[in-house]
Amino acid sequence: MKIVILAGSARRDRKSFNVCVHLEKLLSGLGIEVDLLDPVKTPLPVFDDFADGNPAVTQAVEKMGKRLENADAMVFVTPEYNGSFSGVLKNTLDYFWAEFSEKPIGVAAVSSGKMGGINASTQLQHVILSLGAYPLPIKLLVPDVDNTFDEHLNPTSEDFIKNSNRFTKKLLWFANAVSSAKNTQLYENAE
Repeated sequence: MKIVILAGSARRDRKSFNVCVHLEKLLSGLGIEVDLLDPVKTPLPVFDDFADGNPAVTQAVEKMGKRLENADAMVFVTPEYNGSFSGVLKNTLDYFWAEFSEKPIGVAAVSSGKMGGINASTQLQHVILSLGAYPLPIKLLVPDVDNTFDEHLNPTSEDFIKNSNRFTKKLLWFANAVSSAKNTQLYENAE
């Protein structure tokens, strides 16, 4: 199984990226192949029709598209900005559609407050449905993200450790269930 983690922030000192790294370690430790897509390392310009003619943009989009296409499941990790998910994540999603089709996608959202990005996560689940994908019913909400990791990126919150383990377990179950369903005769005949 291959899981893509799509980081939703390109800010300096971004705390949501710590969650990406933690989930990558958890999944890799279970023998899962993980591909962490970082908008700092693979930036895309603001989506518009003019980007299609730029060879560098075309190459970056095609490369990222292949990485998304090869995933069996995904996790979108976003900070909550002004009650919604990040513009960087939205911009990335706007470049693609078919790459998300019928894939299970988990949502992790962070905030410095006590609500853990609940608004961003709910909106993002709606977008996942619009992409033709399947949102994992549970979310990984990370409140008080500033105090969730130490300086070595080790989690310090028992709640976060418990919730991220539960989230990972549910994501793998969901991804396996969708994959198994896609491999059945009933699914093949429905197309």
